[in-house]
Amino acid sequence: MLEIQNLRVSVLDIDDSEILKGIDLKVNNGEVHAIMGPNGSGKSTLANVLMGRPDYVITEGDILYDGKSIVALLPEHRAHLGMFLAFQYPAEIPGVRPWQFLKAALDARADARGEEKMSVRDFSKLFDEKVEAVGINPQLVKRSLNEGFSGGEKKRHEMLQLEVLKPELAILDETDSGLDVDALRIVAEGVNSMRSPDRSFIIVTHYQRLLNYIKPDVVHILIDGRIVKTGGPELALKVEKDGYKPYTSVGATA
Repeated sequence: MLEIQNLRVSVLDIDDSEILKGIDLKVNNGEVHAIMGPNGSGKSTLANVLMGRPDYVITEGDILYDGKSIVALLPEHRAHLGMFLAFQYPAEIPGVRPWQFLKAALDARADARGEEKMSVRDFSKLFDEKVEAVGINPQLVKRSLNEGFSGGEKKRHEMLQLEVLKPELAILDETDSGLDVDALRIVAEGVNSMRSPDRSFIIVTHYQRLLNYIKPDVVHILIDGRIVKTGGPELALKVEKDGYKPYTSVGATA
């Protein structure tokens, strides 16, 4: 599904700002990969670059989605292909309600794929079902998108987006940040309910706690822009116990 080849990335228009320093990663259909690492290691940069955020420039390497390079594609075109990014800090969009936002997103994808758009009646039924399933207060979806939402409510709404859009590849950028235990479970239940042989996840996280609820197939440790260790779910438990020091240059030589 996704293959990252020797990816090197810098901040646009800033010299000597290389953040990702040769990332190689392959995510197969149906797999859940966790990207772990300390603050400043490049985790969020990787998530944003995968979705085409223009603040960064790829200086070397390639990103393949279903075997085709996507580095020249705009974010919306990547979304039309079936990619999705849950942000660490979801933005507020005044004047746009969640219903309008998601209907427009589905319509845009249908246009891009040459598919028939869902009727307003059918979408409203789907929307109401997913609002209830995710556990969002129905009064919140009457507001503008994320306006006045708590951190947990914003993350619940991103689970609503996942449930409605059903992307083939979902990238969750520290979606557990600032969540209480109940909200964390909502996120985990949303991800677990959507796991399938045709859908993959990349979960970017600083802590292991989210992985108590979502069992990854593969765990990668990202340090200073490089993947320094890859393993199974037991690797996340080892990080919880020993921290990241054993994987840094200092720890590795100690």
